[in-house]
Amino acid sequence: MHKQDGATMSEENTEQNRQGKTTDDLVIAKRQWERVRSRLRAELGEATFNSWFRHLEILKATATSITIQVPTKFIGSWIETNYLKRILGHWKKENDAISKINVSIQPAMHQPATQPETISRVVTDSRSSQPVQNTQVNHLPSEERGQDDVGAPLEPRYTFDNFVVGKSNEMAHAAARRITDGNPSYYKLHNPLFLYGGVGLGKTHLMHAIAWEIRRNDPSRRVIYTSAEKFMYQFIRALRYKDMMSFKQQFREVDVLMVDDIQFIAGKESTQEEFFHTFNALIDGNHQVIISADRSPSDLEGIEERIRSRLGWGLVADIHPTDYELRLGILQSKAETLMRNHKDAVVPEQVMEFLAQRVATNIRELEGALNRVVAFASFSGRPITLEMAKEILRDLLRASERRISIDQIQRKVADYYNVRMGDMLSARRSRAVARPRQIAMYLSKQLTTRSLPEIGRKFGGRDHTTVIHAVRKVESLRESDPSIEEDVDLLLRSLEA
Repeated sequence: MHKQDGATMSEENTEQNRQGKTTDDLVIAKRQWERVRSRLRAELGEATFNSWFRHLEILKATATSITIQVPTKFIGSWIETNYLKRILGHWKKENDAISKINVSIQPAMHQPATQPETISRVVTDSRSSQPVQNTQVNHLPSEERGQDDVGAPLEPRYTFDNFVVGKSNEMAHAAARRITDGNPSYYKLHNPLFLYGGVGLGKTHLMHAIAWEIRRNDPSRRVIYTSAEKFMYQFIRALRYKDMMSFKQQFREVDVLMVDDIQFIAGKESTQEEFFHTFNALIDGNHQVIISADRSPSDLEGIEERIRSRLGWGLVADIHPTDYELRLGILQSKAETLMRNHKDAVVPEQVMEFLAQRVATNIRELEGALNRVVAFASFSGRPITLEMAKEILRDLLRASERRISIDQIQRKVADYYNVRMGDMLSARRSRAVARPRQIAMYLSKQLTTRSLPEIGRKFGGRDHTTVIHAVRKVESLRESDPSIEEDVDLLLRSLEA
């Protein structure tokens, strides 16, 4: 009995000695860590040190190894990849017996505990055969993550259900739909997705629709939608408060990053530098990136070549200016919603056809015109008629007419087909001249508010029936001849730009 008691006491003393030794190792390691931190601060500079090392602490220490605690998986991966050997080198100046550094990613105190995920990451002292012990990574499952506080809010109206599809946007719409269908092989193959087009053609609507659909299909995926302007603001704020670590963590730990109107970072060199590294980190990690702009990647002036090149890596989808049929479809969809809210406001088909013909600049202006007409009818109690719509929108119609004149259309078409203005206005009937003349008449009907007789007079004093024939001929050719369809689309985009 006494021997057993003696043995027990001996074991307890051994355990206490072991615990005391561990505590001593930890105290010594923390002192050494302060000196290592000082060297890192002097070597890397204040900004880099604050971004990556400010939150690092010593978790465990033995005679030959150190375990450093970091707050997130992202920071841990970055430290392991870029700085762990440097830390080991500085530590050996303090204690040559240290041969390995472990990184342990510990959840924040307010987060619920989860089972740690073990990953194999090995960093060794070149003079030692012992590898670093497996890194213990603790992280929250994606469904426990909070909503991001760096992105812009999503507009509830901008969903796929409310997006009207036509020839001008069908490719962009199809690409956006495929991104959200949950098939990894597709979005990895076409990553990034780059959407571009003029102002008010539906890029932002599609971006919001993608975000809503991804969140609906898989709420665990973390999606950030933001504007390029807000991305730049967040970056500048992080620089100001010396908190680049949080900025990088917020934007590089997402599943889907969506940046709208990337052209706004043109000329902003530091913002472009950070966007470049964020973009690469996400693409390398097989995370989806979706970008929009007002022009194609190759035409983004003021954006670095290396960024423009990477933006064109995946799928580039153009949203063309709307044609008459799409504008009419958008108005019909919008009118249904407005008439549900204003039960007395019935929008005649004639009014929608007029607006679809006359307001050809962009969708926002088109919907705004319809809103004005319906609101006036609701306030005044008057029925909606074509005359009332013309009266309410006279300023908009005048502005639209000033933007594109028949003279501009004639010059643009003449240059495109390499014919002289005098020939196009003459009585010549050869196809080389007659076809451009008909297309110019058609565009004048589509893009100006001039009457048919006025258009005819502008084309060498022709009768309005000649204009009607030209318009119908071009409409027919657009359906049957792909080359004419392409020519007209190019001219429309050029004139409306």
